[in-house]
Amino acid sequence: MEAAIISGKSKKDIQLLLTIAEKMGIKTQFLSKDDLEDFGMAKAITEGKTGEFVDTDEFLKSLK
Repeated sequence: MEAAIISGKSKKDIQLLLTIAEKMGIKTQFLSKDDLEDFGMAKAITEGKTGEFVDTDEFLKSLK
């Protein structure tokens, strides 16, 4: 299975793309703003995983 996320400024244009996709037999689904935020957070966590432990004190000092 493959997937794509398409975003745009015009709801009308996105709806047109969804209609075309459905006519091609491609399953479509609107995502809520919360869904998009969750997806972005999960992607950031996955990309940021290094498998290494971080010294908490040094990390907090770097934030200051």
